[in-house]
Amino acid sequence: MGQTIPPSFFPSRRTIASFFALALIGIFHPLSFPPFDLGWLAWLVLVPLQIIIHDLPPRRALYYGWLAGTIAFAGTVTWVITAMHQFGQVPFMVSALLMLLLAAYLGLYMGIYGWGYAKFQHTCPKLLWLGAPALWVTLEFVRTHALSGFPWALLGYSQYQWLPLIQFADVTGVYGVSFLLVMGNVALTSLLLWIDGKRRGLALPGPWVSVTGFGCALSLVLAYGTWRVQEQANLDASARTLSIGLVQANIDQAVKWNEAYRDETLRRYASLSLKAGKNTDLLIWPEAATPFLFEQEPDYQKQILDIAKNTHNSLLFGSPTLRFQQDGRPYLYNSAFLVTAEGRASDRYDKRHLVPFGEYIPLRSILFFLDKLVVGIGDFKSGQGVMTMQVPTLPPGSGPRFGVAICFEVIFPDLVRRMAQEGANFLVTITNDAWFGNSAAPYQHFGMVVFRAVENHLGFARAANTGISGFIAPDGHILSQTSIFSEQAVTGLLPLRSSSPTFYTQFGDVFSWGCVIIAGILFGWCRFTTPLSTPKPRSSLI
Repeated sequence: MGQTIPPSFFPSRRTIASFFALALIGIFHPLSFPPFDLGWLAWLVLVPLQIIIHDLPPRRALYYGWLAGTIAFAGTVTWVITAMHQFGQVPFMVSALLMLLLAAYLGLYMGIYGWGYAKFQHTCPKLLWLGAPALWVTLEFVRTHALSGFPWALLGYSQYQWLPLIQFADVTGVYGVSFLLVMGNVALTSLLLWIDGKRRGLALPGPWVSVTGFGCALSLVLAYGTWRVQEQANLDASARTLSIGLVQANIDQAVKWNEAYRDETLRRYASLSLKAGKNTDLLIWPEAATPFLFEQEPDYQKQILDIAKNTHNSLLFGSPTLRFQQDGRPYLYNSAFLVTAEGRASDRYDKRHLVPFGEYIPLRSILFFLDKLVVGIGDFKSGQGVMTMQVPTLPPGSGPRFGVAICFEVIFPDLVRRMAQEGANFLVTITNDAWFGNSAAPYQHFGMVVFRAVENHLGFARAANTGISGFIAPDGHILSQTSIFSEQAVTGLLPLRSSSPTFYTQFGDVFSWGCVIIAGILFGWCRFTTPLSTPKPRSSLI
């Protein structure tokens, strides 16, 4: 007689449904962001998770949330492998492991969200529509600042192409868009569970509070955004403009710092600078454009100053700055230099927010072994002082001020906001995205700049070594952009500040702090509220 296979041998329906839900999240999350740009998926990316945890205890919801977040971010930040293996000379398996560790860390935030979602569901479900979005924003805000900060792929960034929707970021920052997205996910989850319960004859509370709340919020946001886009267009039409040239030299990262290629690199920049045209107000090269230390190489320094004179352009470019500590030990700044059209050094900005493991090793005494894993990490230090420069014009001092966010800095809303607060009339970001190769990262990086423009109502010029370079209007409209891994010189007119500083520019992350307070109050309420005695009915969806 054959043996009967026990039912426990087969995975339960819930287990199968849970794996399916996790797979959906792993697909939806990366597709919501560039280069795929299926931003509409962000409106339902959390629904599968919320359905499978709606009747689970918080601790199990934490596990499912962490697993979902790890899978989601593993698909979104795969470019870490390219950067570390192809250009950092880190072994592939080690690079993949480090990427998974990063994804697991980022997934922890979604795990905490899952825990909080279940907590609200069990104790105060009527407040879920407010508590869940507030908790999500709190976690994104923490992620922006904790452990040096890594606010990459915040949920709101998925909507960078929907201009009427994102205009209220001038009040809330990108976090407000994330809040609205989570509101939508909660409302949709509540509606689906209610429909499923009604189909099975269960008397469940209607989802009308969350659905109505989301509908009202979305309507108000779109009404404001539609007006704001038109208002900004009217302001820009009469605003003073600046003629800016961008040089995208497409220097291969493998030869960028090879001394044998120095002359070729400068020839390429000189040629492209001429193509960008003479007599623009400002010519911009990318981050670390010079394959040498600008201040330490007199002959090459003269060549760069001559390029500015020959093109009659003020020139902004990236180059490391060498300095020495009192004991003689050298260190570097990742700097942006500004020279006048007369060939005179005018100003310098030193990068404030450095890339951990790329420009410095955090906790070096503990992580000493990474010296051998990551080739080329220099001892960079954070810059200090004024964050804006002034375009050199005649008479002196009459030119517009601008801020320069170097590479990684542009993903930090508060840092760019402080540049606008210092009186910047437009903004610039220079970067070398060659490290990312042909991955999603250059597109994701570019999309985030749209929000910095909207948050501060300032035009943005972006010069990238291998792309994407381009111009972004104060309302987030992409005026022009280049393709990646192409050699180009482009010129555009960028409107200068035409309105008073935005609420976000003046007051910063008030909305995010408000979400922190709301989440804290609601969790305090839940702590002293007896969990509902009636167990949540399991949905037939799982």
